[in-house]
Amino acid sequence: MNQNDTQLQNTSIDKKQIPLTTHIIVSYLHRPVPQYYRYLLTFCFAIEEINRDQTILPNISLGYHVYDSCSDSKKAVKSVLQILSGPGRTVPNYCCKEQRNVAGFIGDLGSASTVSMAQILAIYPYSQISYGAITPILNNRNIFPTFYRTIQSAQISCLMISKIIKVFGWTWVGIIYTDDDSGNEEIRILTEHLTRNGICVAYTIKVKYVPLHSMDKIRKMNLDTIRKSSASVVILCGTSSVDLINVIYTLQGVLHHKILVFGPPFSLLTGLMEHYKKAFNMSFALVPSELPLPDMRSYYESFQTVNHPEDMLLAYIWLVYFQCLSRSPHMNKFHLLLYNVSLRNCSGTERVAVMYNFQHPGLSDRVYKAVYLLAQALHDLHMSMAKQTTDKVALLHKYSHRLHLYLGSQKDIAGNPIYENGDLISEYSIHNLVSLQDGSHVFQRFGSIKAKTNNLEFNNSTKKMLQKKHKIPASQCSANCLPGTRKVPRSSIYSCCYNCVQCSTEEISNSTDSETCMKCTELDWPNKKKNRCVRKRLEFLSYTDDTVVLVISLVSAIFSFLTFMVLITFILHQDTAIVKANNWNLSFLLLVSIMLSFLCVFLFLGHPVDLTCILRQVSFGILFTVAVSCVLAKTIMVSIAFRATKPGSSWKRWIGSKWTNYLVVFCTSIQVIICMGWLALAPPFMELDTHSYQKKIIVQCNEGCVIGFYSVLGYMGVLATVSFIMAFLARTLPDSFNEAKYITFSMLVFCSVWIAMIPAYLSTRGKYMVAVEIFAIFTSCAGLLGCIFFPKCYIILWRPDLNSRSRLLEGRHQ
Repeated sequence: MNQNDTQLQNTSIDKKQIPLTTHIIVSYLHRPVPQYYRYLLTFCFAIEEINRDQTILPNISLGYHVYDSCSDSKKAVKSVLQILSGPGRTVPNYCCKEQRNVAGFIGDLGSASTVSMAQILAIYPYSQISYGAITPILNNRNIFPTFYRTIQSAQISCLMISKIIKVFGWTWVGIIYTDDDSGNEEIRILTEHLTRNGICVAYTIKVKYVPLHSMDKIRKMNLDTIRKSSASVVILCGTSSVDLINVIYTLQGVLHHKILVFGPPFSLLTGLMEHYKKAFNMSFALVPSELPLPDMRSYYESFQTVNHPEDMLLAYIWLVYFQCLSRSPHMNKFHLLLYNVSLRNCSGTERVAVMYNFQHPGLSDRVYKAVYLLAQALHDLHMSMAKQTTDKVALLHKYSHRLHLYLGSQKDIAGNPIYENGDLISEYSIHNLVSLQDGSHVFQRFGSIKAKTNNLEFNNSTKKMLQKKHKIPASQCSANCLPGTRKVPRSSIYSCCYNCVQCSTEEISNSTDSETCMKCTELDWPNKKKNRCVRKRLEFLSYTDDTVVLVISLVSAIFSFLTFMVLITFILHQDTAIVKANNWNLSFLLLVSIMLSFLCVFLFLGHPVDLTCILRQVSFGILFTVAVSCVLAKTIMVSIAFRATKPGSSWKRWIGSKWTNYLVVFCTSIQVIICMGWLALAPPFMELDTHSYQKKIIVQCNEGCVIGFYSVLGYMGVLATVSFIMAFLARTLPDSFNEAKYITFSMLVFCSVWIAMIPAYLSTRGKYMVAVEIFAIFTSCAGLLGCIFFPKCYIILWRPDLNSRSRLLEGRHQ
């Protein structure tokens, strides 16, 4: 194959009677590429295999023309028009062929030339199958309804590349792309997918032709861009070209510190990777899965100049790669002047298959698949129309514009469609290129992805092995924000550049690179690292974890025991004068209420529940009301007893009566009514206070109806105030035992304690509030016990001489 637009072969291989023609246009660089020659041989092999197969297109032979587009759109368009108009001068919209019917086109390899071909072929319309064009423009079925390909578009490969980058956690990448339609379209699509996956593009380097005097400046600028960037991953986009190879050559000094990621157009260039091993070491390639391909080794090796002396392309390959003299003196002279390489006479039996570029299959399977798909579509068209007429040639010529319909409906062995929007549904493998110690390199497969479902099947063990063994660097603009922190954008342009700030007081983040922090529930609190919520500590007066409870329990037990001992003392000495003079019934009731008040403290300890919340306030209110009512009755009785000692006093009839008991019952009944109303409206209940403190939950009793709670306290305050006033007024009355003075002191202590308790109670929270109330109970009860009963116990136990009726009367008459 040469670089001219002349026809290389015009061969029809007849089985029996009807010649048809298919065409291929193969793209080459400035010198013949053995891998591209392999595509041509694969194409020829498939045509010959189909013509020998009687199960497909029986009695019909396929022929072909091969043209070289040289990756040039103009040459591709000219070749298409020449094929359509027939031999001789190219005349658009006119065909001078008689029998040779054009069925379809296979090609091209490059996207730009393929698009130019597809624009013309869609007008007529002729079916076209490309084996290498990846531009997404060709997926537009409105513009290119007859176009198909055996490779996925860049839309799919860009999506897959973005998924690969996301799997490794890379968020900061650079892109090198070619300045052509394919490169510009691919970088646009790739940028969209990267942005959608939270990946930022640090820089882009456009590969294009530059004048010689500007080459050093551009090279230095590109080197500085890559070297200064923290992006460790570089993506290759576009098409393989001489300019791209030159750029890789100039940048290989910095690229070997980077990880290259590229799609199918570059993964097939094994020669390029072999030549620049350092630059491509540890690179990641998206490789299309190989389609079934027969063994064609013997067929390839049969192509030798001795067997095909007329094949000028083969002779040129022999000249370039084996330095063999050709039959053309002009070609020999040109090569000698261009490369300064001496040529030799060869036997012509050298094998093209031994060349490295030829050994790699590349897109050979895609070429083979394209030929078979087109042939199978022709077969389906022939079989569906065979019954309508016996003129099969005219039939196929008439309905050839419908061939693309049969091409798009092709199915695999399982009956599933093989095309989706013109693209062949396929699977891709993810390979890692690793250089070995002996200088060679191998591809390690560690994942796969299906083009239709986009499901990425990834081998995590291989990924960990690669990261551990080869130390794959992180490619990020900013370090990962650890759990407990969140990202704050550093730049309005790049979302991947950010600062990490600690989550606020009540918030956490439990994932890396979290954009927001989550607030813990009311029952939880962030731990020190703020990466998870932990249960808040419950605070209450616990029997097991609080020393204060032990002290309170001990004090309560001691005072209860002392009160009990006083009660026993009064019972044992109830016949003595001092006990009788202090109204035995009131004293007994007062001591019992004081002792129960000390014991009711235990209702304030432990984990509160609804029942204890109700009992603690009700029992405390009623017991203290009984105690204060008894003190009030005692105070009134002292005043009556003094006045009854006067001759002819009417107060004598009140002495010894049971009105004091009725007074206690009456005063207590009012408190009971207040408590019942409180419980009926809104009784106390247990609640969790999650707001007063950050790191703990207060388990407390909610008073329910606040008015009820303060009504209980207010009523006790009224009784205590009345008792204090009456005792204060009676303090100067003559009394041997100073009963009125003792009551005055006890009420002074009682009122002082509860007046001081109110602000202290309102200014505290949690268990300390309960402790304040308990302290008030202890102090007020101890004041009543100490001021009223301890002096009497002192006389009963240590001064029995004062415990007599005469001594009592003596004091009153003074």
